[in-house]
Amino acid sequence: MAEISQKILLPETFQGVRDEISGQIGMMWELIKAPLIVPLLTLGVYICLAMSLMLFMERLYMGVVIILVKLFWKKPEKRYKYELLQEDLEMGSSNFPVVLIQIPMYNEKEVYKISIGAACGLSWPSDRLVIQVLDDSTDPAVKQMVEVECQRWASKGINITYQIRENRVGYKAGALKEGLKRSYVKHCEYVAIFDADFRPEPDYLRRAIPFLVHNPQIALVQGRWRFVNADECLLTRMQEMSLDYHFTVEQEVGSATHAFFGFNGTAGVWRIAAINEAGGWKDRTTVEDMDLAVRSSLRGWKFLYLGDLQVKSELPSTFNAFRFQQHRWSCGPANLFRKMVMEIIRNKNVTVWKKVYVIYSFFFVRKIIAHMVTFSFYCVVLPLTILVPEVHVPIWGAVYIPSIITILNSVGTPRSIHLLFYWILFENVMSLHRTKATLIGLLEAGRANEWVVTEKLGDSASKKDANKNKTHTKGPAKRLGFFKLGNRMHTLELGFGVFLFFCGCYDFVHGKNNYFVYLFLQTFTFLITGFGYIGTIIPSS
Repeated sequence: MAEISQKILLPETFQGVRDEISGQIGMMWELIKAPLIVPLLTLGVYICLAMSLMLFMERLYMGVVIILVKLFWKKPEKRYKYELLQEDLEMGSSNFPVVLIQIPMYNEKEVYKISIGAACGLSWPSDRLVIQVLDDSTDPAVKQMVEVECQRWASKGINITYQIRENRVGYKAGALKEGLKRSYVKHCEYVAIFDADFRPEPDYLRRAIPFLVHNPQIALVQGRWRFVNADECLLTRMQEMSLDYHFTVEQEVGSATHAFFGFNGTAGVWRIAAINEAGGWKDRTTVEDMDLAVRSSLRGWKFLYLGDLQVKSELPSTFNAFRFQQHRWSCGPANLFRKMVMEIIRNKNVTVWKKVYVIYSFFFVRKIIAHMVTFSFYCVVLPLTILVPEVHVPIWGAVYIPSIITILNSVGTPRSIHLLFYWILFENVMSLHRTKATLIGLLEAGRANEWVVTEKLGDSASKKDANKNKTHTKGPAKRLGFFKLGNRMHTLELGFGVFLFFCGCYDFVHGKNNYFVYLFLQTFTFLITGFGYIGTIIPSS
């Protein structure tokens, strides 16, 4: 046996072939690295640094303005004519305008009662309120339950109408447009829109409508979202941090400076005349709310954001639901930018400053650059420079500017400051999907008009409190439940996790900048999301 084994040369042959192939690959790499790879990667670094500076200047501008707003700006009640509406002893409630409430729904089995109940509980004269439930559900059982709930409130004297369509043409925009065509809507002056998981406080209309009644130049009053399930898991805490910056800073700055801010699709009150003048609801993109806001703004209408007018809502608590939502929120604005940029440039009703703000700040930097630079720089270019040490990334671009941007982004949610590092890693993962969706929107590719309704699970906050002692332990933990691994795996995240792990190992052995610390942590985050577990981790308080 010993003689036979000595004559077996196959492993040595393989070893020789392997060495030869490795040598050829190494030679080819050296041949193309200097003339091709290094210049291309250097160009990529310069482009990413330029985008980082653009985002840094945008965040810095926002930070300066929001400080000035908080210190020196008058409150909306002082900046605008504002007087609460009161019932008259002689005229009764006739001095209250007639308000339409629209609640678009699609198979909302878990939340339909909450949203309808909140709308019916608004403290507005019942004879001056029209509630419209726009149900596009495809499940007959859900449709029956929603209709029965509407009939139950109607029996109590509430003016509520249940409406269905034969098809879902135009999705949400189509439903809202169809609702405004009804004959009984003609005498309504304003329309408040609440998605199925939104529940306004009873005084919502009494606080919002006076701004519209006494200031005819205002087309929209937008309220702030508050989240009933923000503490459910790490995924919802990360979302809260991102959205709180949007409401605390971006919306506030756009409103205070009369520049521009987009309608959030819900928790807002529109002047119906402004909707009609702007051309009504359009379904050409998946961000019909932003589309209407831009068109109204180009006709000279003003918007008002009220940060203290808060409406409870629900965040997606599963990673798949969050991915679909982020695809729509990233693809839609990019697609709308493609369709409207020339219309904005040619518009003669608004100032040049407002055009620059809408095109550069609102669309280009926030909706395109912000996603692309996060992904391309920290998930692609920076790791590749480890493999090509000839390409240098300045420390200010790799560390200082991103740190300042991150700190500025965190001001909206001070209670989660201890989760800031997790948020950075998670946002880098999500930038992969947002960049992909942005490119699809810009190129108007296959999934540009994809609309997947975000799954809603109801008021999980109360359920969590009831079962806290049974299902939670101190510190990070996993919720109960068993899932098929195949349904949870996301190959794109897993692929990038492997790539970053390889770059981290190479930097650990050969690198000088100690990037491997970041790369290994980012690898772990990509793998966690790749296996679909980000939505099952409960953050420590």
